[in-house]
Amino acid sequence: MVFPGEVGRSHLHMFFGNTLTSALSTYETLRTTGLSTCNNALNRSAYWVPALMNGRGQVVMPEYISIYYKRTPATSPSCAQDICVGLPRGLRYVFGRTMSGLQTAPSEGGVYFNCDGPGAVPGWYANLAEAARNCPTGAKIGAIVDAPDCWNGRDLDSPDHRSHMARTYADGFGISRCPTTHPYRLPHFTLAAWYVTDDTLDRTGNTSPTAQTWYFSSDRMAGMPAMTSGLTFHADWYGAWDDDTLDAWMANCINKMLNCSGGDLGDGTQMSLSNEWNTIPTRLVTAPVDPKGT
Repeated sequence: MVFPGEVGRSHLHMFFGNTLTSALSTYETLRTTGLSTCNNALNRSAYWVPALMNGRGQVVMPEYISIYYKRTPATSPSCAQDICVGLPRGLRYVFGRTMSGLQTAPSEGGVYFNCDGPGAVPGWYANLAEAARNCPTGAKIGAIVDAPDCWNGRDLDSPDHRSHMARTYADGFGISRCPTTHPYRLPHFTLAAWYVTDDTLDRTGNTSPTAQTWYFSSDRMAGMPAMTSGLTFHADWYGAWDDDTLDAWMANCINKMLNCSGGDLGDGTQMSLSNEWNTIPTRLVTAPVDPKGT
């Protein structure tokens, strides 16, 4: 998204959703080609995050990815003020932290880390180092980021891939509202990537950018200052839902406030699920050679 058509220019990513996502992808190619790790090609949207490295030349593969969409229903007071709509065809954006490592502005969504499993101390941790102290070997460490939910109604993308989107705020009556510059309320999603920890994760609380421990590929980029592990975590999304399927879960799951999961569309039908991608890959994979030689 940031470098369209320039294969290999960006930092290393981990992709989910459409299995043929590339620097050459468009809405049309996403909708018409590739399978989907979301278990059904009715959702060929592309989701990606920086690859998690273990500091020893290996990529740590996620145990699983959790993605769920939500929005206030059309009958809510918020939708009486904002313009509540579905996801526009071809919408795309980047959200989460920036390459400078700064926590994002409210319009871009927040990032936090968590830990789950035997001996874990769950919490909202600012970076990997803080989470690691409370995440013993064998437990899962999670990187969680919340997508924006307000759109300017005009642009499917923007030069910085962020400014055409914004986040809701609470008005003087405590009602969630979109800013007037971005009046369209969209379904947004929370993405959580969970990784099983091992003894290569430093648990001393060392926040040095050069610590030999886990870090995301965007934390240590050639030509840029190294950042504390996790301070640049972000995600990219390129929407490519089947129109009828999108309309179904909007009308039923969102507007009727139903809890839909496992492909349930809330109207008595369900997307058929494929087990082809519902497997745990090798946990550690040798990092590919950087084509830029950096």
